[in-house]
Amino acid sequence: QAQFVESGGGLVQPGGSLRLSCVASGFTFTLYPMNWYRQAPGKEREWVARISSIRGDTAYADSVKGRFTISRDNAKSTVYLQMNGLKPEDTAVYYCNARGYFGQGTQVTVSS
Repeated sequence: QAQFVESGGGLVQPGGSLRLSCVASGFTFTLYPMNWYRQAPGKEREWVARISSIRGDTAYADSVKGRFTISRDNAKSTVYLQMNGLKPEDTAVYYCNARGYFGQGTQVTVSS
């Protein structure tokens, strides 16, 4: 069973940056694309970014394009989300995802 441990969330001022990490286990990490999702209070979970398994092709939701960067280190079974230019509307619990499984999430709060 796939398992994920996310970290790196916290409180940051608008315009600031955070780097989220997600360590995966329980499956062959190199074979699967990885995703980041987020869920804001009172809203449905939404997809944020995706990275393919081998070539590392990336895709982003329009709301984060140009500000967020997804990357992966296959040797460490880890996927990252670099978040720059954070806005209050980025406040959410961020989850990594693959194979239909989600981690426990890490809270990101953007507030002055």
